[in-house]
Amino acid sequence: MQILVTGATGKVGQALLAALPARFPDATLRALLHSRDLPTRPGLTVVKGSLADRDLAAMAVQGCTHLVHLATCKETPDDVMDVTVKGLSWLLEAWRANPLAQRFVLIGGDAAVGHFFYDPGGPVTEDTPHRAYPGCYALSKVLEEVMLTQVGLQYGLDWTCLRAPWIMEKDDFRYSLSFGPGLFGGPDWAALAGPQQAAAARRTGAIPVLQDRTGTAIKRNFVHVSDLVSAICTALTAPAARQRLYNIAMDEPVDYGEVARILATTQGLPSVPIRSTYHSTWLSTPAPRPSLAGGPCMTPADLSPNPGPLPARRMIRAGSGTRADPGRKAATTTTVRED
Repeated sequence: MQILVTGATGKVGQALLAALPARFPDATLRALLHSRDLPTRPGLTVVKGSLADRDLAAMAVQGCTHLVHLATCKETPDDVMDVTVKGLSWLLEAWRANPLAQRFVLIGGDAAVGHFFYDPGGPVTEDTPHRAYPGCYALSKVLEEVMLTQVGLQYGLDWTCLRAPWIMEKDDFRYSLSFGPGLFGGPDWAALAGPQQAAAARRTGAIPVLQDRTGTAIKRNFVHVSDLVSAICTALTAPAARQRLYNIAMDEPVDYGEVARILATTQGLPSVPIRSTYHSTWLSTPAPRPSLAGGPCMTPADLSPNPGPLPARRMIRAGSGTRADPGRKAATTTTVRED
């Protein structure tokens, strides 16, 4: 077994490379890198270059039995078509010509279903139609999923797509609520609130409460990087995951209003309502269908008083839908069930 990981220097890529030896001790690993390097380690070889290079893509897959495709571009119009779209096309072409190829795993994103920008009318399932929001990134995530499924249809390719929401680790969520320069991710609270309200929020440590047009607090979900990695490891070999798309996310969405209430109660922090044109959007897994039940990440209850990083407690969903005791360290559980 030889596993190729693209985008290996990113948050998920590095966590995956660290986890694979324990899950597949006899496997060798290959990392496709673009601009950054990785520390050398036993059993790991490196290919360096751009996915826009067709010859490099062919060289990278040579001899590999499994592939995890993490590499992507954000809002970079000059690169997104060459790297994200054409790069995936080169990988798929090389993969279907590879006599050793077994499973191609693509990590998708909720941008493919219009996260925040459109009202889905409820939880987003694997059957929700694609709806790219404005910009090149969301369009590229739609095209990735379409390309993978259609090439699989054309040539019988064995693939799995894991669609993830915002991927969190450590204290990412804490800094996603910042009105200051330390903001992690988005939305840009200071821009939405205006300069005066943002300045006041920075002085008081206020928490933003994102609302829709009606003033209702918005809900969204996340996934912890270790839970996504666990799902990837399962998807690499699970028979039920062949030619399947799975949403990988936490059990319940985070309600910005509930977050604010918890932090007001536990830490005495004020909150600032932020009215927006966004909509509640969260990924859900429908039934019945083959289920890849990846564990979720943080819940609002995890925002307990703590002057340091947010605690790492997570609800873990097993195949039965049960939760681990939040008072103890939970082991990530990923199961496959044939319904």
